[in-house]
Amino acid sequence: MASVRFELLAVCPKTGARRGRLHTPHGTVETPAFMPVGTQATVKTVGSEDLEALGYELILSNTYHLALRPGAERIERFGGLHRFMSWKGSILTDSGGYQVMSLSHRRKLTDEGVQFQSHLDGSAMHLSPERAIGIQRSLGVDVSMALDVCPPYPCTRDEAVEAMRRTHLWARRNLEAAAEGQAVFGIVQGGIHLDLRSESAEFIGSLPFAGLAIGGVSVGEPTELQYPVVAHTAPLLPVEKARYLMGVGHPRDIVHAVACGVDLFDCVLPTRMARHHCLYTLQGRVNGMAQKWEDHDGPFDEGSVFPATERYSAAYIRHLFKAKEALGARLATLHNLAFYARMMQEIRSAIVEGTWHELDQRYAHA
Repeated sequence: MASVRFELLAVCPKTGARRGRLHTPHGTVETPAFMPVGTQATVKTVGSEDLEALGYELILSNTYHLALRPGAERIERFGGLHRFMSWKGSILTDSGGYQVMSLSHRRKLTDEGVQFQSHLDGSAMHLSPERAIGIQRSLGVDVSMALDVCPPYPCTRDEAVEAMRRTHLWARRNLEAAAEGQAVFGIVQGGIHLDLRSESAEFIGSLPFAGLAIGGVSVGEPTELQYPVVAHTAPLLPVEKARYLMGVGHPRDIVHAVACGVDLFDCVLPTRMARHHCLYTLQGRVNGMAQKWEDHDGPFDEGSVFPATERYSAAYIRHLFKAKEALGARLATLHNLAFYARMMQEIRSAIVEGTWHELDQRYAHA
């Protein structure tokens, strides 16, 4: 019996948006939920106490990176990833499937698995479904992702078919490698081809995964191709299991995907853009380095003020950016994560209260 269970609480009759709860060994995650990305056991510039104060209950980390540094065995000796990074909430780990795409120049792919050349020192690293699940077991995370093959965009239909074939070939091996009680989520592939997405959703959905993910989205394709894939695929996934859209994080994209029936999200956007001087507001993403903030003794947006950062003016944060002070990136990160946390809370409330239209209008320019 998997240690993770999804509880469906409400469905918006107008859109199909779902309000639920993901129960894990480290607590309950209210869904729809956004996961800050802590690739190397850290959400950049912030600590676990910051994430807890902002209300986050689930974060994402990465199998490939942690296996290379500091090593899964070392983290296991510390009592697992939760204790290592002093995080009290739940953790989901990407399996390394994204690196199959992003590090394509450093890997050799076969039906057995993938052989990487480490981006750190060039040493060899082999990742198979069994190895990926074993590493995640050593990390002691709440949700382990199946190792899959994420095709790039653009790619040919034949390349998308081959990536899906390997993902399906590995799916059962991921499950067979899991320890008793280890929750594994399966991943649907198929690129931008809706017939392949249907085939993959049927196959992956038929297996006893604890949850299902839509992979291979937000890999460079334009929005007009992303939205049909999400709208087509999400409703095909089992109703009783959590649905996770991997790597999608623009506010409008999240609102769209929730309306399609997606429950979980992760993305580097709020933290990465913060380090590039960009802050999320209800009026859209703003450039914190713009000259118009130079003497602005107030927030970047009156509708996006949060306790973690409200004492600091736009002029001060711009000064930090200009002076290349580390505090600038930290404050922008706290702001963006607070914006996302509030957005997800408002999404959950809108589903229950029947105010989706108002929610959609509120984030129309975000």
